[in-house]
Amino acid sequence: MPLVAHSDLPTFQRLREEGEEIVDVERACHQDIREMHIGLLNMMPDPALEATERQFFRLVGACNQIVQFHMHPFTIDGLPRTPKAQAHIDKYYESFAKIKQDGLDALIISGANVTRQSLPEEDFWRPLTEVFSWARENVASVLCSCLATHAIIQYRYGIARTRLPSKRWGVFAHTVMDRSHPLVAEINTRFDVPHSRFNEIFQSDMERHGLKILAASREAGVHLAVSEDGFRIVFFQGHPEYDDISLLKEYKREVMRFFNDEMTDYPPFPEHYFNEDAQLVFADYEQQVRLAKKNNTDLAEFPEHLVLEQLDNTWRDTAKAVFNNWLGKIYQLTDQDRRKPFMDGIDPENPLGLPDEAQTALKPR
Repeated sequence: MPLVAHSDLPTFQRLREEGEEIVDVERACHQDIREMHIGLLNMMPDPALEATERQFFRLVGACNQIVQFHMHPFTIDGLPRTPKAQAHIDKYYESFAKIKQDGLDALIISGANVTRQSLPEEDFWRPLTEVFSWARENVASVLCSCLATHAIIQYRYGIARTRLPSKRWGVFAHTVMDRSHPLVAEINTRFDVPHSRFNEIFQSDMERHGLKILAASREAGVHLAVSEDGFRIVFFQGHPEYDDISLLKEYKREVMRFFNDEMTDYPPFPEHYFNEDAQLVFADYEQQVRLAKKNNTDLAEFPEHLVLEQLDNTWRDTAKAVFNNWLGKIYQLTDQDRRKPFMDGIDPENPLGLPDEAQTALKPR
């Protein structure tokens, strides 16, 4: 059901232009439909700030529950911002103080760029853990994406992520590991998910601390897991929110970094993403890059226009289904008053009412 454009955030107009259903506040007031309020803690760097808004807003808006979705973007200190990005945040984002005052039905936490060897050394670590600690007590479910997954798992369970030998990026096949869990009900038992990361938290470490693995890949590891209670924290290591061009933009950025001497090796293709024709286009461009770099001449434009029609999105339908299941359960469990995490009678330690054997005796902080 629709997103409600309760502010002038440009993302709403961009989604309208893409064909998404967006209703204004006046129309929403005349619909006898429950509101749900979803927070988006957007920690992404400036070039991806607005794209991340669109990606997550789009997945929420695709949910078919009978509800009006009010999105509440906000961010935290400790993240470097250009004046342009900060102006966007100042104009359109809410403060965490207001988020706490008004409450949320659910919270999404995006990834972020890192600059330190250890996550607790990052400037955003304390503000992030403050948001999570508040949400743990006041929000029905928190969905963590990529870097947020690594940070929250380290904070809550003490599991530090492991650096991989090389960047894991591409589109990878995954298998549902527990078909009985409500988050993966009625979705494809095999599906694709994009990944883009240098680090990983391994399945064995997650399971040892009581996390439940819902979807994993032989090549890419765990994508989808939940906290020991089955629902309060949802962990993504992949990027189901990605657009079809997201990995293309990342590949372009890496090629430009090589050209500008910011990295020594030419980047490999994202795995299982470019077809043979696209690979030929970019293999030819690699030769142009190397020649221009060697001769100190101008570089020809990156040929993304030649491959756009050849990029397939093989993950969005499943991503929408998982979000639909997640938000549907939140709809069933939460109170009309968004300042309360659950309606009366729901056990916060087992909100889905899972069998006792599915619960763990471990009690992390």
